[in-house]
Amino acid sequence: MGFHTFDVDRAEALADPERYRWCSTEELLGLLAPHPDATVADLGSGIGFYTDPVAVAADTVYAVDVQAEMHDVYDDRGRPESVQPVTAEVADLPLADDALDAAFSTMTYHEFSGEAAMAELARVLRPGGRLVTVDWSASGPGDEGPPLDERHDLAHAVGAKTAAGFTVDHAVSRTETFVCRARR
Repeated sequence: MGFHTFDVDRAEALADPERYRWCSTEELLGLLAPHPDATVADLGSGIGFYTDPVAVAADTVYAVDVQAEMHDVYDDRGRPESVQPVTAEVADLPLADDALDAAFSTMTYHEFSGEAAMAELARVLRPGGRLVTVDWSASGPGDEGPPLDERHDLAHAVGAKTAAGFTVDHAVSRTETFVCRARR
């Protein structure tokens, strides 16, 4: 399977409101169910498109991205004080055990979907914590998003989370994307 990160030179494209057709703020918040004292991580946060609405509903949000340049763009756009940038691989998060109430990824699961990342998420999520994934589906037509050979299908996400000890409680395959929520 191929691997890529989003081109920082095209970072402003991540602010396109058309992205809400793949996952709305309401859907994401409904899946995460953050509370005012929650600590949440956005995995592959980019410039904070989905980070910002979660930051309004939670106490602390870690904006996790492998590219420090994305954090620079996010800072220039006005990163909220409650959002802490973290430059790291999902498989190696600089967070304490059980540090998170929830974690989510929107259109980035295909970039970190290995066993090490799932084990790390099991480590940093508290018991009962939610892990929400919305990503491009390998069974989609491929008209949008990364090439089909860089994607996974819903069964992969369910299997990876289950193998890491999570319990999947919501899994839906859609035309071009899938949604998977699991609890630790």
